[in-house]
Amino acid sequence: MNIGKQIRLNRIFSHPSGRLCSVAVDHFIAYGQGLPPGLRHIQPTLAAIVAAQPDAVTMHKGIAMSAWAPHAGAVPLIIQSSTIRVDDTAMEQVATPEDAVRLGADAFAIAAFVRGNSEAAYLRRVADAVREAARFDIPVICHIYPRDFSAAPTVSFAPEDIAWAARCAVEVGADVVKTPYCGDIAAFAQIVADCPVPVVAAGGPQSSTLELALDMMSEVVKSGARGATIGRNIWGLTDIGKAVHAFKAVLHDGKTAQEALQLAGLA
Repeated sequence: MNIGKQIRLNRIFSHPSGRLCSVAVDHFIAYGQGLPPGLRHIQPTLAAIVAAQPDAVTMHKGIAMSAWAPHAGAVPLIIQSSTIRVDDTAMEQVATPEDAVRLGADAFAIAAFVRGNSEAAYLRRVADAVREAARFDIPVICHIYPRDFSAAPTVSFAPEDIAWAARCAVEVGADVVKTPYCGDIAAFAQIVADCPVPVVAAGGPQSSTLELALDMMSEVVKSGARGATIGRNIWGLTDIGKAVHAFKAVLHDGKTAQEALQLAGLA
């Protein structure tokens, strides 16, 4: 690994725990819920997130260009490049690794769905991004999700599907794999152990309570994964900053959900 890429990865995984607690404010059109308040009011949301000092923040390039200036350099920036839907009614890349470098980002994120007829096309796009990113020594984080087509297309949380997705991301050159947590500590631990690059968990879908979301992150830590990126379970809440502190307590300090809620003043 070249030194430029290593420096950028070290900035993202800078906590002494070796784990990542990052926040995503990338509004995928796949959400299908209009524009939630946490994303509609993006300036105060970003201010609250940055004040709580997560390890990185992921966003699309337009938000970085229009709203990130007050926080530039405060925490690492990851540029998301994909606008996709699980049923392939959207399947586009809207940013490039060069865009990410020009915006001062420490990593470039690209999303992909596997299983189904479009699997190879998604993986080719990731491979193309990896090739271009190598020119700039910027790491590629692949947000990869396996699909279930038994009814309407949806994300699969089956361990064997997630293992397949993680391997696909590695095969096309991703530096970090972000994928759903399968809900089973032992199964996810095997996925992590078999993956030669860092695995971080996706922090959604939104849980009915913050405690349940923190419980899931506690299991992610026990699996040996390198952390998580959380979106709706942070910006979907009223007290965004306290939620970030609670997730940091679990992911960095190994606290239980209840302990984290108490430390963050949310118990």
